[in-house]
Amino acid sequence: MSKTTKIIVITYLAFGIYFLLDGLYFNAIRESINQVIKNGGISHILTYIISGLPLYLGVILIHNKNKVTDSLGFLGSFWQGCYISLLFTLPMFIGFALMFKLNSEMNLDEFLIKVVAAAFFEELFFRSLLFGQVFRFTKMGFIPSVLFGALLFGFIHLYQSQEFYESIGIFAITFLGGILFAWVYAEWNYNIWIPVFLHLFMNLAAMTFSATENALGGIYFNVFRTITVLLVILGTIIYKMKKNSKLEVHRQNLWIKKITHKSIKN
Repeated sequence: MSKTTKIIVITYLAFGIYFLLDGLYFNAIRESINQVIKNGGISHILTYIISGLPLYLGVILIHNKNKVTDSLGFLGSFWQGCYISLLFTLPMFIGFALMFKLNSEMNLDEFLIKVVAAAFFEELFFRSLLFGQVFRFTKMGFIPSVLFGALLFGFIHLYQSQEFYESIGIFAITFLGGILFAWVYAEWNYNIWIPVFLHLFMNLAAMTFSATENALGGIYFNVFRTITVLLVILGTIIYKMKKNSKLEVHRQNLWIKKITHKSIKN
C-alpha cells in the first residue's frame, strides 16, 4: 500500500467511524457529563473531545507521535491566528453594530457551544483532519481533497431550517464556507488557528448582535459577511506576496499534486 493510499484510507475510515459514533452517542454522552458537572457548555466541549477519539487515533497511525501536533496545524502562531482573523472580521462587527441590536439573550453556554466549540472542533475535524491530512500529505489535489468535507460540512448545517429553499441556501453557504476555510488553512502555512479564529469571530459577530438565526442570513448580514470574505481572500494573497511565496493552491495542483510535507513557517 502506497503512502498516499494509506493516508486516504486511514483518514476517511477514522472520520467515518467518528461521524457514525457522533451521530449515535453524542447527545447521550453530553447528557451524562452534564448530569455530573451541571454545565451545558463545558459538557458540550468535553463530549467533542471524547467523540473525536477515532480521529486522533487515525492521525497517530499516519504520523510519528512527535509530528502529530505539526500535522494538525497546532505549531502555527496562536496570536497570529487571533489578530489576523479579528482584522478580517472587523467589517462584520462594525456593520452588525450599526444595523442590528445587541443580543440580550446571549449566555455562557450559548457562547461555549455556538462560538468556541463550533469554531475549534469543526475546523479541527473538517479542515485539519479530513481535508488537511489528505491535501497536505498525499498526491490528491485541492478539489478532491476539499470536496467531500465541504459537502458534509454543508449537510450537517441543514438542521438550521425546515424550509426547502432556505435549506438549499444554508447548504450552499456552508459548503462554500468549508472550501474557503480549507483554502485559508492551506495558504497560511497550515496554521489551524487562522480558520479557527476566523470561524470563531464570524460566529461571535452574528451572535453578539442578533444578526441572523441561521447560516443563510439576510441582506445586511450577507453584505458585511461578503466584505469580510473578500478581505480574507485579498489579505491572504497579500500575505503570500509579502512572503514571496507561491499560492499553495494553484492550477497545477487542483486535481493532482506532489507529496509535500509542509512544516509551519510564519
